Amino acid sequence: MAIPELTDAQRKEALEKAKEARIKRAEIRDQLRSGKITLKQVLAKKDDPIIGRMKVSTLIETLPGYGKAKSEKIMNELQIAESRRLKGLGERQEAALLERLG
Repeated sequence: MAIPELTDAQRKEALEKAKEARIKRAEIRDQLRSGKITLKQVLAKKDDPIIGRMKVSTLIETLPGYGKAKSEKIMNELQIAESRRLKGLGERQEAALLERLG
């Protein structure tokens, strides 16, 4: 698949859209880290295209007391692929994640 040729205006618009998405995901992680929102609230918003593209491992690592090692261990226990994103979680995986971390 060839990379599409974009005009300067289209490229600028795409970069701005990507920047806004990164900022929104960072805000969600900050709110989760500070306790302003819960994991359940974040998972409830997984249909949002920006939030749904967050990796599950990154979300777990955001939680206080969890790092990369604990995140990998939990994901292996719950049989969630390392590359899985929030919108790709099945009902059972989501329920198991909430039970384990909620």
